[in-house]
Amino acid sequence: MKIYNKLIALVAAFGLVGVSYAQDAAAGGNLTDNISIAGFVDASYAKTEVGATDTETIGVDEVEIDFLFGFGSVNSEVHLDSDGNGGNIGVEQAWVSYDVNPSLTVTVGKYGSALGLEREDPAGLYTYSRAYNNGGLNLGNVNANVVEGVAFSYTVSDDISARVSFQDSQGNNIDNDKMDVEISVSYTGVDNVNIGGGYISANGADAAATGDVVNVHATYTAGKALIGAEYVDADATGTANDIDAWMILVDYDLSDKLGVALRLTDEDATGTAADADKFTIAPNYAITDDLGAILEYSDGEVGGTDNETLALELTLTDRKSVV
Repeated sequence: MKIYNKLIALVAAFGLVGVSYAQDAAAGGNLTDNISIAGFVDASYAKTEVGATDTETIGVDEVEIDFLFGFGSVNSEVHLDSDGNGGNIGVEQAWVSYDVNPSLTVTVGKYGSALGLEREDPAGLYTYSRAYNNGGLNLGNVNANVVEGVAFSYTVSDDISARVSFQDSQGNNIDNDKMDVEISVSYTGVDNVNIGGGYISANGADAAATGDVVNVHATYTAGKALIGAEYVDADATGTANDIDAWMILVDYDLSDKLGVALRLTDEDATGTAADADKFTIAPNYAITDDLGAILEYSDGEVGGTDNETLALELTLTDRKSVV
């Protein structure tokens, strides 16, 4: 009964949020001809068992409001974000891009990695949790991997594109902190197949922030099923710390509204990091076009300790406006 009451409270709170959000979405998300607004509200109830310790949480996990600016060849986005911890609001992303020509775009500002199979915000994920216990492996997750710098994106052909980013992940004086480099490539030349990957060379002044990361991921769409796979290798330079991780994800649409995601994850670590593995099953249901629910059960181990999670997540988003 205690859990039931918490779930009712969560659903009721979302009902109140949804009324005000729908009023804004009814205008199409446009403030002017050049400025539009988008975003999402993400809330959840979760019960986690780590060894003999049980934890229950309920509340708003993240609120994001995105302002999108479009002026021909110049575009910009500002993402205001609150992670739910104390209601602190900050700038998650803020960047300006210029289309030099149809093939080359230059972006300057604060942005996330272009790598990772789960690089989306919660509104773009198939599961409540992310794949890896080690947060640094969840590439592209802006909250964990935000950087400031300049990126050059180049479209080689209709099927191949690449991006090179020169970035500062620590916010230090770049005279004392060598800039990191990220190279990413994507290929879509095979029907229903997307292949991506790349390399990060971290050169921060902080020894813990130096190292190399290699990422390769791919998805294949077969009818109502999406199959994804990823490999990540993270090596901390000058130490024995190294993590090899992989994941396999399958999402199957049982109907227009109901689907189910299955995910298997493994992390093989040396040094101070811990080995981890996790199996996740996550049915997802589209309550409306803008409100979705995910019920997740995950079971695995971290460093030999059992980890088990049961969670219900509700995400309200304006999919028509988010880019």
